[in-house]
Amino acid sequence: MISLSSARALRDSGLRWTPTSGDRFVMLQVGMEDDVFTISEMTIEAHQFPTGTVLGFNGTTEWALDSVAQEDALWLPREDQLRELLGGAFRSLARSTDGRYQVLAELPGRPEQLFTAVQATEAYAQALLALIRAAVDA
Repeated sequence: MISLSSARALRDSGLRWTPTSGDRFVMLQVGMEDDVFTISEMTIEAHQFPTGTVLGFNGTTEWALDSVAQEDALWLPREDQLRELLGGAFRSLARSTDGRYQVLAELPGRPEQLFTAVQATEAYAQALLALIRAAVDA
């Protein structure tokens, strides 16, 4: 799973989240960042309002929550979501001899670049963050 620091960096770089079923997130409240929630029509559903998206907790009696504003939640994109967001910049995912994951990506106007991390999601997150920054700098 992607780290909170990588998820924050992606959000702060401008990555926007449209909540859908299966998405994971944490609440940005002190003491709740260790609790990972998953959007599901049965328990947590994204409700669209003119004022913004609200994540509604349906029938969760063990939580004293009815809903939370989307901006109070931090999206934890999955590996497949990160790869999809890389789009055409993604070249490959490989495992190095030391067991680390390597994502090869081609950023606009630059040669292919290798992003390495212990977890594949972190390597993807590094590549996506670099892609977003390259797009902003262009």
